[in-house]
This record gives sequence, C-alpha cells and structure tokens, in this order.
Amino acid sequence: MKTLAQVALAGIFAAALVTAPAARAQVSAPPPPPPGAQDENVVTIPAGTTIQAELGTLLSTKTSKNGDPFSARVVEPVFGKGEEIIPVGSTLEGHVSFVKPPGRATGVAEMRLVADSITTQDGTKFTVAAGLQDAEGAGGAHVKGEEGTVAGQGKSKKSTAQEAGVGAGVGAGVGAIADGGTGALYGLGIGAATGLFHSLVKKHKDLIIPQGTELTFTINRNTSAKRAAKPADSEAQ
Repeated sequence: MKTLAQVALAGIFAAALVTAPAARAQVSAPPPPPPGAQDENVVTIPAGTTIQAELGTLLSTKTSKNGDPFSARVVEPVFGKGEEIIPVGSTLEGHVSFVKPPGRATGVAEMRLVADSITTQDGTKFTVAAGLQDAEGAGGAHVKGEEGTVAGQGKSKKSTAQEAGVGAGVGAGVGAIADGGTGALYGLGIGAATGLFHSLVKKHKDLIIPQGTELTFTINRNTSAKRAAKPADSEAQ
C-alpha cells in the first residue's frame, strides 16, 4: 500500500511539473485587443474623402476605348485622425468604363472614368471605390450624374436656331433679287431648310480630356490598407 501511494504521489507531482509552464504562459499572454480596435499597421480613408489628382494621360472619345487605363498624380494631401494618409505625389490609377461618341443630329460625346486604386510613395496601396465629381481643365466639359460621366459641350438649341436663321436670311436675300417680294418668301423657305440641314449634318465635337486636367473623386466607403513594410535600413536609422 505504501508503495502504491508513493507511485501515485510521484505521478501527481510529475503532472504538475508538466502543466506549470503552460499555466504560466497563459497568465503572461497579453489580452486580445478589444472589439473595434484598429491595428496600428492599418490605415483607413474615411468615406466622403475628396481626392484631387492631375491626369497624366490624354483621353478622348475619338481614341479611348472601354477598359483603357489612365493614371493621375495626387496634388492635395489627405489626412485622417491627425496623420497624413495619402501624401502629394501618390498615384491614382483607373480605367475608362464608358465611351459615347458624339452624334450628328443630337447628343454630345460622353466618357466615364473609374478610379481603381491609390498607391503612396512608400508602397501602401488602397483599392478604392470612388465617383468622379469634377474635371477642371477639360474645356467646356462637365461632370453629370452620380456615376461621374464627363459630357462634352455639343451644340445648344440656340446655336442650331442661329445657324438656321443665317441660312434663312441668305435664302431670302437670294429670292428677293430673283423675283421681288414673292421671291423673298420663296427664298426664305429654301434658306431655312438649308440652314437646318447644315446644322443637323455638322457633327458634334469629340470630348477631349487633356493631360493635366484636375480630377476630383469622392471615396464612396471606408477604405483600409495595411501599411507597406519599411526597409530595414530606414528602421535602423
């Protein structure tokens, strides 16, 4: 009996020696971060942030196609929670998602630009969803709709009426010379038709977004990215 008791006691002691390090490890392990806590290595662009970037490539409805890439240089820094998230000189990359050539009789040229990513100089890359709000420097073009479509100037109804009126006046003058007052009325009708035909046949201009156009995008939702690892030599300094 004494021998059995000694063996049992030795087993309990050995088990205690095995489990003690694990227990100490559990006690010394740091507590998990609270829910909602943000990793220090993760940076976030808040929804609604405005990104201003200068277009680095020329785009037009004459030469650009759906899917063509474009790049732009960020010209205004972006801050969040007291720190600079996107410095000046970061690269915005995107693509053309829609191209509508100008019509002959009606319709203006249109193009839609989509931002895909923003990469900072240190290599931190954000995959973004952003809508185009403005394209300053694209001639008389303007941005319309929530999807950020750039539309060209095209022809207004006023300019079309003016062209038709010029044609009518010329026709009336020719008719007057040919046959007095009655000829003037006849020439007026011919001139009006000629002016309208000229206006309808004359094609609208293609939309051109030149290099250097300042594009303004708005981030649609919170966008996070992990900071790029710093080089070993910079950490040593």
